[in-house]
Amino acid sequence: MTGTVWHTVGAAPDAESLRQAIRQRVEAAGTSFYWAMRLLSRERRDGMYAIYAFCREVDDIADDTAPPAQKQAALAAWHREIDELYAGSPQQLVARALVEPVERYRLRRDDFHAVIDGMEMDAAEDIRAPDLATLDLYCGRVAGAVGHLSVHVFGDAGPAAHTVADHLGRALQLTNILRDLDEDARRGRLYLPREILDRHGIATTEPLAVLRHPALPATCRDVAALAVMHFDKAAEAMAVCSRWAMRPAAVMGAFYRGMLDALLREGWRDPSRRVRLSKSQKLRLVLRHGLL
Repeated sequence: MTGTVWHTVGAAPDAESLRQAIRQRVEAAGTSFYWAMRLLSRERRDGMYAIYAFCREVDDIADDTAPPAQKQAALAAWHREIDELYAGSPQQLVARALVEPVERYRLRRDDFHAVIDGMEMDAAEDIRAPDLATLDLYCGRVAGAVGHLSVHVFGDAGPAAHTVADHLGRALQLTNILRDLDEDARRGRLYLPREILDRHGIATTEPLAVLRHPALPATCRDVAALAVMHFDKAAEAMAVCSRWAMRPAAVMGAFYRGMLDALLREGWRDPSRRVRLSKSQKLRLVLRHGLL
């Protein structure tokens, strides 16, 4: 598995050593996730870092170049490991790091399994132009389920917070799809939905050919409209949640909404051009949505 360093090798580290190792990995990644997690207490942040490490584990499997059967076997092993975690006998180091967060924040077993289910969709075959229902299922698994785990750690596990998880997860994942068109295409993947491609006269499902099609910008604008709808629904639900607890979600939503706005301004004229928020833009958003 590319980039995976958390297998059970030699003597198992103590709990604090494992937390520190995972903490260093996340902080070294420098992701938007890291900025939002800085708003949490150390205990809650360590819980989120353990969830992040789990997601990286299974994502690395799905993105590996190994044969599909090998990737599916590795993900099946993670399904078993999650069951072992809830039975009190995890073996993998990352699963051991999840023991305390699972107990303290009452994380739901089905959400971990849903994340793995989403990775299995990537591992089974290269996704190319899924229908809207399949795309929604995929986004709900790989992003919405992570949101459901996250809101428990944030400190608001009420119905409205889980509605935020559903919609914000989908909004973030759709934004990722629109940002990563070129990277995904070079892996043989195309997440743009079949119905929207058809609407704009794009018949091929060959990823790089779709990226060269003159109707790509119009297609992406329609997918962006779906993301905006989910951002708006997430904001509505967030308004009735604990503002303090949902600060990390608000910051992540602001980062990704800013990224989506930047993509819309670029217009997908060059899908290989990577759109990022600057550090100063992120800092302003953290101050506005996380601290004020």
